[in-house]
Amino acid sequence: MPTPTPTPPPVMLQPNSTQVPVGQSINVQINGAYGAVTIAIADPTILSASVDPSGQTLTVVGKTPGSTTVTITDARGISALLSVRVALFAGTIPDYVRVRLTGDPASLDFLREQILAAVERKLVLQPGAQVIVSADDLHLRDALAQDHTLSTTLPVMLQGEAYFDVQGTVRIAVENLATPQLPAHSLMISDFPERLLHNGILFATTLDARRPSRFLYFHYNPPGQPGRRIVLRAVNTSAEPTLVQFIEGRAGPDANEMAVGHQATKDFLVHLARGEGRVVQIPGNGSVELVEQQLSPGSIVCNLMQLRVMEGGRVNLTLFAQALDASPDEALTSLTQLDGIHAHARGVYPIPDFHYETSWSVDDPYLELPVGLIPLPNLSVGRALAGDYGVLQTFHVTIQNPSNEPQAIALYENPRGGRATGTYVIDGVLVQSHQVPAFSRYKVRQYVVPAHGFIRVSIRTIPEGGSSYPVRLIFAPDDGSVAPGLPGSPIY
Repeated sequence: MPTPTPTPPPVMLQPNSTQVPVGQSINVQINGAYGAVTIAIADPTILSASVDPSGQTLTVVGKTPGSTTVTITDARGISALLSVRVALFAGTIPDYVRVRLTGDPASLDFLREQILAAVERKLVLQPGAQVIVSADDLHLRDALAQDHTLSTTLPVMLQGEAYFDVQGTVRIAVENLATPQLPAHSLMISDFPERLLHNGILFATTLDARRPSRFLYFHYNPPGQPGRRIVLRAVNTSAEPTLVQFIEGRAGPDANEMAVGHQATKDFLVHLARGEGRVVQIPGNGSVELVEQQLSPGSIVCNLMQLRVMEGGRVNLTLFAQALDASPDEALTSLTQLDGIHAHARGVYPIPDFHYETSWSVDDPYLELPVGLIPLPNLSVGRALAGDYGVLQTFHVTIQNPSNEPQAIALYENPRGGRATGTYVIDGVLVQSHQVPAFSRYKVRQYVVPAHGFIRVSIRTIPEGGSSYPVRLIFAPDDGSVAPGLPGSPIY
């Protein structure tokens, strides 16, 4: 019988498939090769490869994203196949993030919100990649008092179908800067053009370096228009760094204009009451995008803010609309503000806060407190502000009962201009109203005034974008109608 030919030992690769990031290299062990080794790359545009002089190590370098194969052949003509995927990382994760904020104190919810936002601002993402992060991974136990700091960590993952996953843990330092809660001295409004048909500048002004300013914008991107982004840019005109406190209530994009205005007002009132703001450092002669808010077709965005220069000189603010595929920090090609057809408010107004103090006896005629009734003159060229949108309205009422019996009274809301929602901070309690029709009347709060006694009631509210004002708040005897918060009541 003939002697069988022995089977030659194969060429083995460890591993026989691999992944290589673009611009990086990986080594593959070659086992069982005899003599000189040659390589053949199916698609040399995706990667390059080389073999060391000993013929035992293959080095693969990623060039562009894609998948291909490398064939390794020894002097006997025996080959092995290496499958390679080349891709970019989904992004980069910072090692350390510093968060500076204000709050008396800064609540747990606000801390989580600000830490997550600060980390996401520092991430660098590839197009289409997404962030996997959870506030539950932040080990926070309590609110942060003024002049206090904390340290924590946050695990983050970046991923995308076309990319390699990235995982990391960010070290975070949080500082709560003590700052007084000062009243605003002016009100800035950007509601013109309300319907956006073009990109460009919506509003521009200069922040007073000594006193806070309130700023409200409300804009609509009609159906059929391209997707847009609303950007608020702050430019430091001095050579030294500037610190700005930035309190905001942001809402949208959403097709429901009343829901957007209501959410923005509620968030702003809560943050303002606690002094909860973000502290932004603007480098000398530099700029920072304070807001980047997407505005899809058929939707509305609203933001109610209060800004104060804590340290430094003059800061210029510019609010503009841009295409979604544009960079938020792109240079503006024109300084002309956009125009529109339907007149709405845009400008600077002199009364950002309205205070009213009065007394009422339970046997007097009903006490009516008008909200959003007095038009405000425009300090720049433009329309007066009807409805007092963005104006913080504070009422202090002392209610007396001269009778011999306790008296049940109630505070009612009574829209006069059209359908309206409402947000009230009453004696430190957040009270909200779903939308109610014009000329309806619902209880907002109930009280019992003791015989020959009195109570004091404090109310803070802001007319809400998307709602129709004025609204009357009425103190009157309890009429026995549905109590706030019960079925049938719009109050919650």
